[in-house]
Amino acid sequence: MRPFDTSQVAHDFQVRGYQRMDVEQKAELVAQLSEAVRDLSREGIRQRHPDYGDEDVKKALVVLLYGRDTAQLLWPGEGPRDP
Repeated sequence: MRPFDTSQVAHDFQVRGYQRMDVEQKAELVAQLSEAVRDLSREGIRQRHPDYGDEDVKKALVVLLYGRDTAQLLWPGEGPRDP
């Protein structure tokens, strides 16, 4: 499905590029995109909670991505940070 902000020509070009990629290239692209999403999420947490330190941001990211129950398992006895 083509994104609304992309022309059909650009979308077709992009899809052909993905089709030419081998498995390793696709895996690397997915890893890069995943890290970009995490970076954006961390930045959003920092903007919403300027008082959070790095450890607080890490905990809030876990809550955002995996839920409060998972955060409680990782840091028992601590209240999960709001994302």
